[in-house]
Amino acid sequence: MKMKISEQLAAEINDQINKEFYSEYYYLSMAAYLESENLPGFGNFFVVQAQEEHFHAMKFYQYLNDRGAKVKLEAIAKPKSDFKSALEVFELALEHEMYVSSRINNLMDIALADNDHASKGFLQWYVDEQVEEEANMEDYVNRLNRMGDHSYGILMLDKELAARVFTPPVAAKQ
Repeated sequence: MKMKISEQLAAEINDQINKEFYSEYYYLSMAAYLESENLPGFGNFFVVQAQEEHFHAMKFYQYLNDRGAKVKLEAIAKPKSDFKSALEVFELALEHEMYVSSRINNLMDIALADNDHASKGFLQWYVDEQVEEEANMEDYVNRLNRMGDHSYGILMLDKELAARVFTPPVAAKQ
């Protein structure tokens, strides 16, 4: 028999699965905008970001299954699709990652209140991941702010971002 998690935590993780799939969709929308602005490297950055979000959702999905809870998929909200600039996209992505961090922290708070050691261990990976996600987005916001409208800097960053690839974490079980 599988060790169960609380109904509250299972419900919140199900909601987080939806939020992770929404994040994937949101980042694909950002990628589409950036590609339409002839910034394929920026677009690639967000395609890879979308792949990471899909991985995160499936990791939660598998965790619920492993713990004997039922996965309940819901409709995914339509993401914003009109943006003003690459800077705005990264500012919104940073804001979104901060929101996701607050959600992960809420999940951890529930696991702590439940004294659910397995969930605490599982969620710690996400806590650490969110520190990295916020730092990366903030770095790109700062870099874009520093370069302003200098097209050479934007093109150099576009080339850098084109090299990004998705590599699932070795220690992270899907």
